[in-house]
Amino acid sequence: MKKLLLVFLSLMLSGTLVFAQEAADSSSDAPAKKKNENWKLGGAASLNFSQVTFRNWAGGGEPSISGNMFFNAFANYAKDKTTWDNTLDLGYGMMRQGTKKTQVLFYKTDDKIDFASKYGRYAFKYWYYSALVGFKTQFADGYKSITDSTRISSWMSPAYLNIALGMDFKPTFEKHPNITFSLFIAPLSGRMTFVLDSALSAAGAYGVEGAVFDDNGVMLSPGKKFRPEFGGYVKAQFKIDFWKVFTYNSKLDLFSNYIVKAQNVDMNWENLLTIKLSDWFSANLSITLAYDDDIDVPVDRDGDGVYEGLGKRLQFKELLGLGFTYKF
Repeated sequence: MKKLLLVFLSLMLSGTLVFAQEAADSSSDAPAKKKNENWKLGGAASLNFSQVTFRNWAGGGEPSISGNMFFNAFANYAKDKTTWDNTLDLGYGMMRQGTKKTQVLFYKTDDKIDFASKYGRYAFKYWYYSALVGFKTQFADGYKSITDSTRISSWMSPAYLNIALGMDFKPTFEKHPNITFSLFIAPLSGRMTFVLDSALSAAGAYGVEGAVFDDNGVMLSPGKKFRPEFGGYVKAQFKIDFWKVFTYNSKLDLFSNYIVKAQNVDMNWENLLTIKLSDWFSANLSITLAYDDDIDVPVDRDGDGVYEGLGKRLQFKELLGLGFTYKF
């Protein structure tokens, strides 16, 4: 299964490049300047780093070191009545606090692989008949905490593959070219959740069916590594550049399982604000809100700082960094 998914991703990425090359070469008699006018390519990479050291410091404190990386790229094609939008978002961050030996030397602060490809044919006004393929996973193992090396996630555990058919609303802002917006509405959508790690799938992590054990702890049947869902999907994207130094990107994903608890909508809302300080340096603020009805998180029910159990909660993540940024 893992090899099959890797092959699928490779074909999707290579298909994007091949299609772009064919579009550029299809009119060889035209001036060179027009060969790529149907494609818009770009992106940004950011590397942030921070470090604190204390020695005989009366006010107290612990030394720490942290770093995180963002990478965003897009390749969008538009010609006549056809559009094809491709995006790739990567993120990874780590931190180390204190000098005492811990079970986890570096703890992850961010870990994301997010690829999406959306093809559209003009319908009317600002609407397009569209099909979307999206894939999400992470790079490395995730652990419960710095002092607890229990593995709670890994490469392809989880991973999500979305395939959706619907309509895409893409208005143009002639008076405000610094604004882009799209709203994809898909009443027909399939979401596949993969948990390829045997230990995590046996535990029934991320909504897959767990392993079955007898009274002596002997496994009778292994956990499922794949869970299909059928439902409705909505994806909204917004970007604005203002005052020459600010760029705000927002991406919202909503999914409702038609078969099981359709009223409990899964959500992932990512926001990134970039403030340009110079040609090479910027400040980045990333805020993510997420809710998945199939995922339980540690819950402190009485507010004493001790987790009493697991439950479904709105998840929040914030990253603030200052560092090197390159746009292309």
